[in-house]
Amino acid sequence: MNIILLGPPGAGKGTQSQRLVARYGMRQLSTGDMLRAAVKAQTPVGLQAKAVMDAGELVSDEIVSALISAELESMSDEMGAIFDGYPRTAEQAHALDAILDQHGRSLDHVIELDVNVDALVERITGRYSCANCGKGYHDVFEQPRQPGICDKCGSTEFKRRPDDNEATVRTRMAEYRAKTAPILPIYEKRGIVRRVDGMEDIDEVTAAIARIIV
Repeated sequence: MNIILLGPPGAGKGTQSQRLVARYGMRQLSTGDMLRAAVKAQTPVGLQAKAVMDAGELVSDEIVSALISAELESMSDEMGAIFDGYPRTAEQAHALDAILDQHGRSLDHVIELDVNVDALVERITGRYSCANCGKGYHDVFEQPRQPGICDKCGSTEFKRRPDDNEATVRTRMAEYRAKTAPILPIYEKRGIVRRVDGMEDIDEVTAAIARIIV
């Protein structure tokens, strides 16, 4: 099973990817994570990527394709892949087709977590976490059992991400729409795009994804 999981920041892609990994033994292929790992391990592709990034330039599609190909090469044929953050352009979509074909794989589903912008703003701007252990909370949906005291470690220090504000969230959403607009028609023509209500309860979203891929 090979799927692309789409959705703007805050839609829950990370949570759902982790659940797919745990439940089905799939591997999440996040281009950002793979780049950082390759650079840290000083692989040939990692060294090439580091040189590009150190020069202040964007990593090329060729480098990203090489990373994905190497990751697929390291996986067993039975292990499914979740593509997160790639592809983002029509060119990358066609490149992914070639990579999958090279490894005897094909794309089964493109699943988009559909969200309401206003509700997403509320979800993200209300987030905060324990400054000590990192446990997450929310102004509306999940507050500590004792106000001002972390349930997990007892700390009284909390923090918010500086970019968790309305203007940033709406900008991210606009960027996401602009990036995904070119690739969705490619997969819609193949009949493999499915949409899930990303504003539902986390368990409901998980169940909806399971109904698609099983």
